[in-house]
Amino acid sequence: MTNLSDEQNADIVKTVEMLPPLRQLVSQADLIAKKSLGQNFLFDLNLTRRIARTAAPFNEAVLEIGPGPGGLSRALLIEGAPMLISIEKDRRVIEFLQHLQAVATDKIQLIEQDALEIRLSDIASSPLQIVANLPYNIATPLFISFLRQAEQITAMSLMFQKEVAMRITAKVGDSAYGRLAVITAWRAQAEMLFDIPADAFVPPPKVTSTLIRVKPYPEPLFDCNMLHLEAVTRIAFGQRRKMLRASFKKYGGEKLLSSLDIEPSIRPQELPVEGFCRLANALSDQLG
Repeated sequence: MTNLSDEQNADIVKTVEMLPPLRQLVSQADLIAKKSLGQNFLFDLNLTRRIARTAAPFNEAVLEIGPGPGGLSRALLIEGAPMLISIEKDRRVIEFLQHLQAVATDKIQLIEQDALEIRLSDIASSPLQIVANLPYNIATPLFISFLRQAEQITAMSLMFQKEVAMRITAKVGDSAYGRLAVITAWRAQAEMLFDIPADAFVPPPKVTSTLIRVKPYPEPLFDCNMLHLEAVTRIAFGQRRKMLRASFKKYGGEKLLSSLDIEPSIRPQELPVEGFCRLANALSDQLG
C-alpha cells in the first residue's frame, strides 16, 4: 500500500470531488448496465457517501466488487479509504474507470477478473475490508466465498436484495433462518443497516436492497469444518418442513440425533448453530 502524506490525500479527495457528474460521463460513454452481469448502477453521491461513511473508518485497503461506473468508488476515496482495489469482470467498466484512476493513481487499483475466482490472499498480503454493491446474480455464492476466506477480512459492508439480507441475518426460529444464517452466524456477526430503494439504481431492480455489515470473528464460533457445515445445512434445509430425524434418516436419523443431544422431532429452523456444528463433526467421515 502506498503511503501518501495528508496533503497528497487531501489533494486526491478534492480532485475526485471535482470530477464531472457520473450521469454525464456515463451518458457520454454510452455505458449501459448489463442485465447478464447483474449490473445496477448507483449515481447518487449523497447515497454512496452515506454507505461509505457507514463502513468507515478505513484502517486497511478496501476491496470493491463490481464498481460499475464508480459511484461508490468515488465515495470510498472521499471518505478516506487509504487504498481501493476494484474487481470488475466487465472490460467496458475497466476502461471507463480510467478517468478515476487518472486522478487517484496511488490510491486505486483496477483488476479485470471474475470475482468468483479471486483468492483474497493473492490480492493483498494483509486483511482487507470489503465494501460493495454486489451483482445480484452472484451475490450469494460470492458471500459464501468471502466467509470461506474470513481470516483475510476485517469487515464487510455489502448490498443485497432485502430478502437475501434477511436470510443472512436471521436468528434461530425466524422464518428466514436457513443455510445462509447458520453459516454466517458460525463465522461472523451480521446486522442489517438500512434499505436502499429500487429507484436509487439505474436500471431500477424489482426489489428493495439492504446494506448489511458483517464482521468476522477472529475464530469460528464453534470448532467445525465449513464444508461439512455447508453439507449438513444443505441436507437439513433441503427439506425444511420435515423433522430432522427424517432429513438425516440416511445417516442414522433418530439414533444419531439423540446421541448428539438434538431433539429428533424438531425442524431445521429450530436448531441453533452449535447443533449444526455437532452434526457436521459427527458426520465428517461420511460427508467427505
